[in-house]
Amino acid sequence: MNTRINKMFSILALIFLIGSFLIVYILGRYYPGYNPYKQVMSVLGNKNSPVHRFYNIWLIFLGIIIINIGNNFYIKYKNVSKILSLIGTIAITINGIGGCILSGIFIVNEIEGTVNIYSKIHGLSTSLGFMVLIFFPIIIGLLYKNIGNIVLKNISIIIFIMNLIFFALYVLSEKEQFIDTIIGNRGLWQRILIGSAYMPLIIINIKNIIKPNKW
Repeated sequence: MNTRINKMFSILALIFLIGSFLIVYILGRYYPGYNPYKQVMSVLGNKNSPVHRFYNIWLIFLGIIIINIGNNFYIKYKNVSKILSLIGTIAITINGIGGCILSGIFIVNEIEGTVNIYSKIHGLSTSLGFMVLIFFPIIIGLLYKNIGNIVLKNISIIIFIMNLIFFALYVLSEKEQFIDTIIGNRGLWQRILIGSAYMPLIIINIKNIIKPNKW
C-alpha cells in the first residue's frame, strides 16, 4: 500500500512540476496583453490579473507538493548520507515555501519594478527559493556518486551547469542593452531556468514510479 501511495504521489508531483512550466501559457491566454516571453510568471498573479486567483492557488498547492517531495527525499536517501539528504531536503523545502507558497501569498504589482512590502517579500522569497534549487544538483550528484550511479551523477553536473547558464541569461535579460535581443526575453529565460532547476526533482519522481524501492 505504501508503494502504491508513493507512486500516486510521484505522479501527482510530476503533474505539478511539469504543469508549473506549462500553466503560464495556459493562463496567459486569458490575460489580454500578457507576453509569456517578455514578462515573468509573477505578473499573472498580480491583483489586476483576471487569472490571479488560479495562479496564486496553483503556486500554494505546488509549494505543498514540493515540501512533501523534500520529506520523501530525506526518507529515501538518508541511508546513503544523512547529511546530504538533510541538506537536500532543506533546499527543496525552502523552494516550496519561498519560491511557491510565499510567492502565492505576497503578490506583486501589475507593473514590474513597482516596489512595496508585498513585492519585497515576494522578490526575496522567490530569489532564495530558486537559488537553493539551482545548487541542488550538486547535492543529488554527490548522493548518486555515493550510490555508484555515475550516469545520474554526470547528469546532475550537466543540470547544474545549465542552471548557471540560464540564470546568467535571466539576469542579463534585465539589462537595457539586451531588451531588443533574444536575451531580452526575460519570461522565456525564467521558464527555461525553472524547467532546468526542477529537472532533478522530476528525475527523482520518475525513478520513484519506475523503481520505487531503489535509489
